[in-house]
Parts: sequence; C-alpha cells; structure tokens
Amino acid sequence: MSELLPALGQILLLVLLLVAAVPPLGRHLAHTYSSPTHWRVERGVYRVLRLDPQADQTSRVYALSVLGFSLVGIVALYALGRLQELLPLSLDRAGLPADGAWNTAVSFVTNTNWQWYSGEVALGHLVQMSGLTVQNFV
Repeated sequence: MSELLPALGQILLLVLLLVAAVPPLGRHLAHTYSSPTHWRVERGVYRVLRLDPQADQTSRVYALSVLGFSLVGIVALYALGRLQELLPLSLDRAGLPADGAWNTAVSFVTNTNWQWYSGEVALGHLVQMSGLTVQNFV
C-alpha cells in the first residue's frame, strides 16, 4: 500500500500538468500553422530554394517529395551502417556488409523493419538511436 499512493500521486500530477499545458500549446500551434507571416529564416530558405510558401502542393510534387525524403533516409542509414566502426558509440562493432546495410536501410525506411541480424549484437548505440529509431519515427 505504501507504493500505491506515490504512484497515484505521480499520475495525478502528470494529468494536472497536461491539463495545464495543452491550452497554451494548442493556441501556439494553431497560431504557428495558420499564421500568414513567416520568420526571416523561413523567408530566406524559401528564397534560396525558390519556393512559394502560399502555393498548394500537387499530388505529383508530394510523391516526389516522399520519394526524395525516403532516398535521403536510405542513403543516411546505409552510411551509418557501413561506417559504424568509425563512429562514436559503436561499441567496437564492425560496419555492416554492403548488402546488409542496404537491406537494413531499405527495410527501415519502407517500415517493413525486416532484420537479418540480432540488433544488439551487430549494431552500436549510435546506429540504433540515430538510424533505426529515427526511421521508425519518421
């Protein structure tokens, strides 16, 4: 019984903090996504990339964006796997073979997550954190 009260108190505190935080965060997000003005950095990026922030995105442009984003993810994850032994937090693990790094990169970017290896044995912390976990999130 002595552990139950602190646990319930912690849950109650979390719920109260969430109730207090949601309205201001919601207003901030609504303002951010609906504001017609852009920050100076955003305007600079739009100018450099020659983008119109007010233009709608067509289905063709969206498909190309998804493919481009996926290609960048595959290349980055492939590089992390191949160069693992040179990176920090590698736990002295060797880099993945070319076919294994490619298989891992494509499977995690396409969200099939097919693993031909034991992750804890073959991959260091950096590849798991910065590569696999990020791909699972995005």
